[in-house]
Amino acid sequence: MALSHRLELRQGQGLVITPQLQQAIKLLQLSNIELDAFVEAELERNPLLQRDEGESEVASEAEREPLASDLGVDVVAEGSANHEMDATPDEVSPGERATGDGEQAGEAGGQIDWSRAGGGGSFDHDGDYEGALTAVPTLSEHLQGQLSQSGLSVSEQLVATILIDGVDEGGYLRLDLVETADRLGCDLSLVERVLTVVQGFEPTGVCARDLRECLALQLKDQNRYDPAMAALLDNLELLARRDMAGLRKACSVDEEDLREMIGEIRALNPRPGAAYASDTAETLVPDVHVREGLGGMWHVELNTDTLPRVLVDQRYHARVAKGARTDQEKTFVSDCMATANWLVKSLDQRAKTILKVSSEIVRQQDGFLAFGVEHLRPLNLKTVADAIGMHESTVSRVTSNKYIATPRGVFELKFFFTSAIQSSEGGEAHSAASVRHKIKGLVEAEKAEKDVHSDDAIVEILKAAGVDIARRTVAKYREAMRIPSSVERRRLIKETA
Repeated sequence: MALSHRLELRQGQGLVITPQLQQAIKLLQLSNIELDAFVEAELERNPLLQRDEGESEVASEAEREPLASDLGVDVVAEGSANHEMDATPDEVSPGERATGDGEQAGEAGGQIDWSRAGGGGSFDHDGDYEGALTAVPTLSEHLQGQLSQSGLSVSEQLVATILIDGVDEGGYLRLDLVETADRLGCDLSLVERVLTVVQGFEPTGVCARDLRECLALQLKDQNRYDPAMAALLDNLELLARRDMAGLRKACSVDEEDLREMIGEIRALNPRPGAAYASDTAETLVPDVHVREGLGGMWHVELNTDTLPRVLVDQRYHARVAKGARTDQEKTFVSDCMATANWLVKSLDQRAKTILKVSSEIVRQQDGFLAFGVEHLRPLNLKTVADAIGMHESTVSRVTSNKYIATPRGVFELKFFFTSAIQSSEGGEAHSAASVRHKIKGLVEAEKAEKDVHSDDAIVEILKAAGVDIARRTVAKYREAMRIPSSVERRRLIKETA
C-alpha cells in the first residue's frame, strides 16, 4: 500500500475553557473567607472596582483624579494579561453599575489601619490594655517566661529554647535529643540535663517524649510514682484492652489496688499543653440560612454577610477612558472594565447557584429538618444535578466548603449526601447516616452486660426494622464512630458497675 500526503478539512465541536470560565469555576468552590480574600485582591488590582459601601458616597473628584500609575506602562504590563476577556460594558445590567450618587444599598466595608500597631506585645502607642491583660498566652510563651527565671546559664538557655520550640500543642517534645545535640554541637548529657529542668516547668508533664513519660512526670509531682505504678505505665496497652487479669499480674497488686491505680491514671492530663492558646480558630459562618415558615414550608435564603458587594465605577471609567491617549492606556482601561464586569457577574451567578443547589437539598431532605437524622434520605450529586439542570461537577464544587444553618444546627452541604442501604422489605432505601444513628442509639441504650449487642445481634435488629445490612458494614460503621466491640463494652460495664 503506497503512502501519500493529503489535506483534509474536518468540522467539529469542542469546548474551550477561557480564563474567565476557569476563574468562574474556581469561585464556585471557594469558601466565604477565601472568596473575601480573592475580592480584596481584585479591588487592589483593578481601579474600576469598588465596594458597595451603602450610605458612604463615591469618592470625590479630587480623590479620584486619574493617576499616572493608573495609566502608566508598568501597570499596563500587569493588566494586559486580561486582554482576551470577552466581557463588554454593554453586557452589564444597570443594577451592576455604580451611579456615583451614593444610593447603592449594602453595608460598609471597613479597612484596618496597621500603621500604628505596636510590636513585641508592649504597651506602646494606643494599644488595647484590657485585651493585652486578659489575653491567654501560648504554651511557648508560658514556657519561655519560666525559662527566664530558671537560673540556667546562657548556653543552657539556648538549648532550652530549642527544646521549647520543639514542643507541640499537646505539650509533647517532638525532637530527637541525639540529633539536637549534633545540630547544636554540644554533649548529649547537656541536652538531657536541660530537658530535665524544662520538664519541671508548668504545666506538669510538659516536654514529655511519649504518653508514658507524660503520666510519669505528673505522678512524680504528686509523689505517687512507685514500682507498681511504673509497671502499670509500662503496660498501657493492657489497660487500653482492659485486660485486668494481665495488669494485676504485671503490677503484682490485687483488684482493689488496681482499681485505685487506674482511677489515678484517669485523673491525669494526657495533653498538658492543650489548655494554652494556639492558633485562633476561624468562626464558622454559614452561607445559607433555613427557617421554617407557615404550613410546614422551609424558607432558604443566602447569608448576605458572606457575600462580597462590589460595583463597577462607571463614572470613573468614563473619565479615565476619556483621558487615555495611547493604545496601551486604552487597552489597560478596556481590560480593567472587562475584568470588573466579569467579576460582578460571576459573583452574582455564584450566589444564585448556591441558592439553587441549597434549595434543592432542603427539598430533598425536608424529613431530616422536620424529624431528625433518622429521616435523612439517601442522596447523591446526580439526583440534585438532574433536578436543577446542572452538571454533577458543578454541584460538587458548590457544596464544597459551604455551610447551611438549620434549626437542627449548622452542617456542611456535603453532609446531606449519603449512600443508600437497601430495605429488607423492598421499600424505600435507608441512608447510611440514619443507619449509623440507629447503631449508635442501640449502643447507648446498653445499661447492663445482658443488654450488650454483638454485631450479629445489631444486624438482626436492623433487619427487623427493615434495613438490609451486612455484619461487616455494621462493624465498619461502629469502628468509624469509635464504638468498642461488644466484648470491650461488656468489660467496661462490669468495671463501672
